[in-house]
Amino acid sequence: MIVGIGVDVVDVARLAARLEAVPGLVPRLLTGAEAAACGGRARSVAARLAAKEAVLKALGGALADADRPTPAGWRYRDIEVRGGGSVPPRLVLSGVVASAAAGLGARRWHLSLAHDAGIAQAFVVAES
Repeated sequence: MIVGIGVDVVDVARLAARLEAVPGLVPRLLTGAEAAACGGRARSVAARLAAKEAVLKALGGALADADRPTPAGWRYRDIEVRGGGSVPPRLVLSGVVASAAAGLGARRWHLSLAHDAGIAQAFVVAES
């Protein structure tokens, strides 16, 4: 059964400019393994960021505190994209995001990443 669906797009040039302006941004967004897999390529970072946002959308309001419109306690690094290139990408969740997913019964994740024409896109399906 589908628990949630999420999709997100990231403008690669806009993200590249932001990464250049804020040198410490990559370690806040990506795990060490993700950063290494991206090899400094903005389009790879953008695809992973889109995947993380798509996961949050698939989880809906499960991460939101009733008194705050923003998610409570989660970090981008709680969502890790593994694989890529010749290996199909997959999601590994930890921390608050993993707890929220478990609370919704999301046990299986499907992820599709794409980038073209300066846009990175991610599509996520969470299944029970």
